Amino acid sequence: MSTTTDDRLAPILDELKLDLISKNHVVENASKRKEIARTFILPTAEMYAYATLATLGDDVYYEPSTAALEAHVAKITGKEAGLFVSSGTLSNQLALRSHLLQPPYSVLLDNRAHINKYEAGGTAFHSGAQTIAIEPANRHHLTLEEIKNNIIISSDVHFAPTEVVALENTLNGTIMPQDEILRISEYVHSIGVKFHLDGARIWHVAVETGTPLKELCEPFDSVSVCFSKGLGAPVGSCLVGTKDLITKARRFRKLFGGGMRQTGVLAACAAYSLSHNLPQLVRVHALTKRLEAGLEEIGVKILSRAETCMIFYDPSSVGVTYEEIAQRGSAHPEPLILGGSRLVVHIQTSEEAVEDFLSIVRQLAQEKKDAGFVPTDDAAAGAFKDVYVRRAANTPK
Repeated sequence: MSTTTDDRLAPILDELKLDLISKNHVVENASKRKEIARTFILPTAEMYAYATLATLGDDVYYEPSTAALEAHVAKITGKEAGLFVSSGTLSNQLALRSHLLQPPYSVLLDNRAHINKYEAGGTAFHSGAQTIAIEPANRHHLTLEEIKNNIIISSDVHFAPTEVVALENTLNGTIMPQDEILRISEYVHSIGVKFHLDGARIWHVAVETGTPLKELCEPFDSVSVCFSKGLGAPVGSCLVGTKDLITKARRFRKLFGGGMRQTGVLAACAAYSLSHNLPQLVRVHALTKRLEAGLEEIGVKILSRAETCMIFYDPSSVGVTYEEIAQRGSAHPEPLILGGSRLVVHIQTSEEAVEDFLSIVRQLAQEKKDAGFVPTDDAAAGAFKDVYVRRAANTPK
């Protein structure tokens, strides 16, 4: 290359440069890792250090660390094969698209399910499937009777036959009884319908009930598990099922634009989370129950009890609003980022953060009481809410 060409390229190359690494990042990351005890879960320095030892390879072709993770997750769930993907939403949608062949068809699920409410209508968009969303009468989990009463197995041309029944465990932090899952599995398989599990937080079920993961997953034709939500990996879920299903899902992953390249570092983070973070869920569940007990002591209405890592609550029983709690939390010397009816405890939630939250609610409740608020037993106040507030990062408080 001539000097003239070099001179001409220099300003172009300079314009394209980007240095994301700053000396301040060390301090900023240390501060951010302190904040996680009071906000959201983040990867640890130890996890990142482990990830740097992962293999190099292109996952669209073959990446050794990723392939090892997929094989391991398939083994521990009792399935033939696995597929590492970027998110739980992609994993669920790939499962449905791979099970469903030729429309018209329908997918039957709980009306509160992530697939139904928080995947941007993906079931209709990707698979052209109608969803049949059922509200459980017991407000906890679907029953076999409800499945039978709503599933479409008719040859009537007016209806879209049900080809997949999808469950979620945990759902809003609650554990679905395994005996009910087995009853549903036996029925849906007897009529030739596929059975999928959104098991993003299935790890919590295994830890809380002492049930092997393989046993929890055995009734299902496909299962999606997540490494980021409860286990602290930066990215990733895994879809498991038969070899044929995963081969088909891998093709759809590419079609959806979900093929990834150097995934070894992400797979290593997921592996680290299974070995080092999963055992911490025992403490998470205990801390969640402690949080629930503290709220009840104050007089706050519990909408959904702490079976694993989540609580849904309604502070109106003591005259307090979610907005007041959020404002007081953000103004705390060590801020708490709060909003809505859902409280989630994770592996990096500190006991101090829980105590600070309870202190905020306790103080607000006392202020309301001093101002003349009288708690009532009105059933309407504290009726079950399955919806929680999701506030975008740039939404004004």
